[in-house]
This record gives sequence, structure tokens and C-alpha cells, in this order.
Amino acid sequence: MPSSTSSSMSLEGRRVIVVGAGSHTGRLFAQTASAAGADLVLAGPDPRKLEWTAGELGGTAQVVPVDLADEASISRLAKQVGSFDHLVSTAAMPANGPLAELELSAVQRAFAAKVIGPLLLAKHLTGHANAGGSFTFFSGVAAWRPAPARTVMATTNGALAFLVQALAVEIAPARVNAVSPGIVDTGSWDGLGADKEAFLRGVAERNPARRVGKPEDLVQAVLFAMSNPYVTGTVLHVDGGGRLV
Repeated sequence: MPSSTSSSMSLEGRRVIVVGAGSHTGRLFAQTASAAGADLVLAGPDPRKLEWTAGELGGTAQVVPVDLADEASISRLAKQVGSFDHLVSTAAMPANGPLAELELSAVQRAFAAKVIGPLLLAKHLTGHANAGGSFTFFSGVAAWRPAPARTVMATTNGALAFLVQALAVEIAPARVNAVSPGIVDTGSWDGLGADKEAFLRGVAERNPARRVGKPEDLVQAVLFAMSNPYVTGTVLHVDGGGRLV
């Protein structure tokens, strides 16, 4: 169901591109934006997931498959979309594991999703952005709290944090920001099985907010980044203070 955030911001007449619209967070944001009146472009690597998201929306949506590792694919996206107001990319392709076991192809996919892809999205789509347009990408708390077997995750998220600063200067007046989630119960922790509840409880007990994040927290942060015309080159930390402890 659309987030209650949808009632706090109108996107009537705005065209919004959601890259990663087949993911849990991307799907929720698309639902919220649609409920707020946005004309949506749903982009991502899996057309089936994009069609699934489109089928859940009350408004119109254009489905455009895109591969962030393929510049020609991003160029086609720009041509198909035309003018737009906001782009949000939740794309991520983790390459976790011990350093000695990392495969180059997995590392390259991780950088394509978090660093090279956002760079190319800005390259090909900035010229199509309407006045007041913005780009919002997803970083992550691992950049500020690196851990063993999370080297690639920490590096790609950190690189994206610096990329948004550089892009905010280069493609101004289009605005560029990032949202950096902490531990959020999006379903990505379901693989822990019976241990999930204890893990999330431990996270909530340690972080300053004393709770685990919800997908709606991320949607609210994206809407803020999109709507505030004086925020650019910024990373919005939505981690309950988890990076501090």
C-alpha cells in the first residue's frame, strides 16, 4: 500500500523516473509517488518486476528496462523518457564476502549499480531535466561503518557519497543527493530465518533511535531530497544514528 507520506507532498504534473522500481524500496516509492499524482517511468533490469510494480499503481507508468552496466542502455532510457523532473535510483548489487574470495565480475556489477551507473545516468539525463530537477541515489551505512567481508559495499557506498557532491557542482542547477539507509526491515534480512528477530532487536537496542528502520522512513527521505530546493550535494543518513555507535 502507498505510504502515508503521499498525503504530504503533491507530485501532480511531475515526471519521476524510478530506477530499481522492481525492488522493495523502489516499489514502495513508486506507489507513494503515484498516489501523489506523479507520472512515473519505471526502470530496472527485470521487465517482469517492473510490470508487477506498474500493475500495483493507480496512475500511469511507462516501463523501460535499463542495465546500469551498459551505457547504450542508459542512453536509450534518456531518449525514451524525454523530459523529466526527478530521478530516483535505489539500485544496488552487493558483492559481499571475504576479500580473497571476491570475483572481479561481482565487484564490477557492484560498482556499476552504485557508482558508474549513477555517473552515466547523470551524463545522459541531465540535459532532459526540467527546471528544479533532481537526482537522488542510494548510498548506505556500510561506508561509515566498514566491516569484514563488506569491503566492496563500503567502498561503493562511500564513492557514491562523494560522487553526489561532484555531480551537484558539475550539473548544477540540477540537484543531486543521496539517501544512506542503515538497517531497514525491507525484507533483505529475511534470509536470517529464525535469527532475524533477534538481529533486528539487537540493532534497535544499540542505535540512538532505539528502533529499526522502516521502508517508509526511506521514502520520506527521498521526498525531502526531491522537494527541498536548497538541498544538494548532501547525504541524508536514515540509519537511526547507527553509523555513530
